Formats: sequence, structure tokens, C-alpha cells
Amino acid sequence: MSINIRRFSTSDSDFDAKLQALLAFETAQDDSVDEVVAGILKDVKKRGDAAVLEYTQRFDKTSASTLSELEISKQDLHEALKALPADQRAALQVAADRVRIYHEKQLMSSWSYEEQDGTLLGQQVTSLDRVGLYVPGGKAAYPSSVLMNAIPAKVAGVKELIMVVPTPNGERNQLVLAAAAISGVDRVFCIGGAQAVGALAYGTQTVPQVDKVVGPGNAYVAAAKRRVFGVVGIDMVAGPSEILVICDGKTNPDWVAMDLFSQAEHDELAQAILLSPDADFLQSVQASIDKLLADMPRKDIIRTALTDRGALIQVRDLAEAAKICNYIAPEHLELSMDDPLAFSLSIKHAGAIFMGRNTCEALGDYCAGPNHVLPTSRTARFSSPLGVYDFQKRSSLIMVSEAGAQTLGKVAATLAYGEGLQAHARSAEFRLKPSK
Repeated sequence: MSINIRRFSTSDSDFDAKLQALLAFETAQDDSVDEVVAGILKDVKKRGDAAVLEYTQRFDKTSASTLSELEISKQDLHEALKALPADQRAALQVAADRVRIYHEKQLMSSWSYEEQDGTLLGQQVTSLDRVGLYVPGGKAAYPSSVLMNAIPAKVAGVKELIMVVPTPNGERNQLVLAAAAISGVDRVFCIGGAQAVGALAYGTQTVPQVDKVVGPGNAYVAAAKRRVFGVVGIDMVAGPSEILVICDGKTNPDWVAMDLFSQAEHDELAQAILLSPDADFLQSVQASIDKLLADMPRKDIIRTALTDRGALIQVRDLAEAAKICNYIAPEHLELSMDDPLAFSLSIKHAGAIFMGRNTCEALGDYCAGPNHVLPTSRTARFSSPLGVYDFQKRSSLIMVSEAGAQTLGKVAATLAYGEGLQAHARSAEFRLKPSK
């Protein structure tokens, strides 16, 4: 059965309108969700443990009578790691090592310089003290997200990493717990939803307050992260997953079709787009899609995603594809072509760029090394992948010498008077030596 995926061309007179319709996504939050979340957060802020426990009992059907009972010990985390099948444990270790090695390259360092008059200026880099990591729980569990969020934080020097993960009906995912052990997570609580975000943001009698909350979640988690931003930092509020493939028409069409599937299977709102100057290749990919879909366990989700938000687009040439890509600013970009490294220089806006025919996006999700927490919904125009820098902060260093105060004081006073801020001006002038 053929999938009714959109097909159009940049030569169409209404191409711009078609592209706009394809990319249109309602990002406004659901008012009903936001109303529920506002009530939960207010309750958690007021009643702490008691509120978090009540919501966890209601939503996750836990029998715990105290929040302390919902904390998983470090010993249990390491037991989960030990109990993994050998192949899973080895794969988890390889992925963790690669993620750690990559992110160690991102570490920022402090610096300073001294001017001729002895004034010192610079920057001091320090890590966040405590970070909260939200991990989806139950059957929809993602150990790879634990690695991608926890390891950069630990590389940055975060002293304490608090993980929250819902466990509906007491169902604990052992691979997630093992990933927490291998990543160096310090404490794990079996709580989820908006109440978990509130507990991390405000702190309770049992859950310590953090400085930043990171990690993916459902609509309630996303709404909660929006609301607590300012009390704590957040990584981002991510939208549906996206992939854009630019192909010269020489790649195996089955490979490209499966790469589109790899994002479409996330959920019905995911987006998968292919750009190519070769009309015959686009047709071949369509045939591959129709052929391969039947064997996909998540074929219904893939079909809906490709029908509603997917597209096969013919471009005039690869240069035009680059321009369209920079407008779309995709979360994941595959450059399936000859000399992708040279072509990548024309790309300004993309979360992660996968270069070459052998570089499928799935490798980046799990074990390539770079972070898989990426900007979506065109936010790659102004934001970046999660990294070590998200867990470090910078303080400016200013130590003005007596000689420097004579020069800078006059400049500052002049500008301060111009702004009508006399105390600023006088503060600088007090340091000036009397004229001889």
C-alpha cells in the first residue's frame, strides 16, 4: 500500500506556500495542560514531599508511604548495571566512553590578560553545583538520554546530579538505571511528571533544589519546565523530532527510506523530509518507503508522520538544497552525497550534521559521541546542541589598577552623567587623584 507522502518541487509557482504549510506546527501550549501544571507546581511549592507523594500515588499507582521510599540507592543502580546481558552492558559502556571523550573537548577554561597600566580583565569559568535530570519512565524509557544529559554535566564538574524517572505501577527499566550508574548520577527518585519538575525546581524535604533542569518529557513536563524557568535554568523545550536528508541521488534508496523512518517512528508529529535534484531518485525512495513499511513494528506511527508532515522535494541543484536547509534549520541533517564535508560549509543552521552515505542519524542518537539533545522547530537558527557549556557558567573578572582607575574613571563618569546617573559618576570620580 502506497504512503501518500507529499511530493513537490522548488520550481512550483506556489513552492513557498507549500513549504510553509509543511513546516507549520502549532507550538502554542495547551491551555488545559498549563492550567493543570500550574496547580501542581503551586501545590508542590507549598506542601513539598506530601504533594509530590500524592501526585505520584495518583498517577504512577505507587504504594510508597514516604518520598524517601521512592529513592533508588547507588547500590541498586550498580546492581542493575551488573545484571545487564553482556552485549547490552558492553554497548552501554562504549557509548558512554564515546560521549564522554567528545564532551571533554568542549570544556571551557578561565582566562585573563593584563593591560599596560596593571589592570586585569578576564573570565572565570565555574560549573553548576546541582542539576536535575528528567528521564521518561516505564516502557517508554531511553537510557541513551541518560548518557547524553548526565555525562556532559559530570564532565563540566557538576557536583551533584539528581535524576527523576517515573515508574508506573512500580515498573523500573533496568537499562535506564544501569545508564545512571555508568554516567555517575548521584541520586535517583522514582517520580515523574510536573510534580517531579516542581520538586527539582523548588526543593522539598527529601528532594534537593537544583540549579538547572534538563531532559525530555511529555506535554506536562514541558509545560512545567516553561513555568519554572527563572527559578532554575532549563535546557530547552523541545518539539517533535525532525530529520532532513539532502541526497545527490546516488545513495541506496532503501537506506534513505529507512533513515526517514528512523525519525518518523518517534511519534505522529515527527517530521522527515528529503531534498534531491534527481526526480527518479525521489521516485525510487517512494518505492522503498512503500516496500519497507510493512515490516516496521511502528508502521502506523511512521505512516501518519510521513503522511501528515513528511515530504519528498525536488530541488534545482544541491546549492538550492543548502538554502532551503538553512531556512528549515532542521534538528538532524543528513548529507548523503559525495564530499559532504565541503558541502557542510554552506550549512549555517542545523542541530547536528551527519556527513556521508554511511553516517545514519541513528548512530548519533546512541554512540557516535556528539549530543543527541538538539534544537527543534527551527530553533537551530539561534541555539545549539546540549553540551558541557550548558553546565558551566562564566563570571567576568575586573581588577582595575590605581593607574587604570584614573583613565577609566573619567570615561565612566562622562558616560554616567550623560545617562543622568550621578551616583555612578561620583563613584568613579572618588577614585580620581586630584589634578596637580
